[in-house]
Amino acid sequence: QDTVQPRKIHPRRIDCHTHILPKYIPNFKEKFGYGGFISMTHQEDGLADMMKDEKFFRKVEPNTWDPLARFNDMKRTHVDKQVLSTVPVMFSYWANPKDTLYVSQQLNDDLAETVKKNSDKFYGLGTLPMNDSKLACQEMRRGVNELGLKGFQIGSHIGKMTLDRKEFFSIFETAEELGTSIMIHPWDMVGFDLMEKYWLPWLVGMPAETTLAMCSLIFGGIFERLPNLRVMFAHGGGAFPFTIGRIEHGFNVRPDLCQIDNKVNPRDYIGRFWVDSITHDRKALKYLVDTMGEDKVILGSDYPFPLGEHEPGKLIDSMDEEFSYEVKDKLLYTNCLDWLNIPKSER
Repeated sequence: QDTVQPRKIHPRRIDCHTHILPKYIPNFKEKFGYGGFISMTHQEDGLADMMKDEKFFRKVEPNTWDPLARFNDMKRTHVDKQVLSTVPVMFSYWANPKDTLYVSQQLNDDLAETVKKNSDKFYGLGTLPMNDSKLACQEMRRGVNELGLKGFQIGSHIGKMTLDRKEFFSIFETAEELGTSIMIHPWDMVGFDLMEKYWLPWLVGMPAETTLAMCSLIFGGIFERLPNLRVMFAHGGGAFPFTIGRIEHGFNVRPDLCQIDNKVNPRDYIGRFWVDSITHDRKALKYLVDTMGEDKVILGSDYPFPLGEHEPGKLIDSMDEEFSYEVKDKLLYTNCLDWLNIPKSER
């Protein structure tokens, strides 16, 4: 990772997009009698191998599971608080729904306990068995009412279904009713088999996945029917902010295809949801804030993974010509609290 260079540091920041795992992941393959689940093997050097059945998936450092390692990184990079969520590969939407519920419960219990022990440093987002709406609503209520979670991270699509499908409406409806927040993270990228080289699923597929999720919720009328839904999209909103002109034009010229479920212009929904700030580019971030609004962009880093911003907020800190102190405070701090629906009395 990059070393921290002296710079003008904004006095407060919350990182809305970080991932964490339990130190010890249960043996789901053994419990359920079939494979496809992630396990983690700890090594003598202090690192761990994430394995999918017996196949190597990713090597991770202690900051993936150890709060103390995270605290050291947070201090080094001037992050006051992190919003924790699981690693999307753990979603397990492909499994038997009752098994996905069990996986979700194990992950949520562990994450909630980490937050409870370190409430001054963390907020928590749970995961849901999105392959069964009744079970997902049940776990959402448990997460909010019993575990104290502030929201939930879900995937950009579920199996072969996009998020506008009627099967998922009750989940979003429950989230609005509870006033809880949703983070939509790309995963299981469409076209994965075409992108075997160059890390393209992460570089090309993920922005496309996020755009797919955004357009599904807009064209499907989910935001129209649930005006108080609190959704944040990862990775700067993917390609959406940079293709909104094309999306709007398509909506206008092909109403027979684009307006079948919702006749409201997609551009009208800008300002109704949030995106994180992960762009890795000064001009792109300025455009993102100009397009989505200074109240709707939130510092996110994708910590602790290499494709994230290694010094959360460094880019925002550096943009004195583009952003006032007040705008930086929104991007780095208050917008996250607004998305998470944190009462003024708890800030």
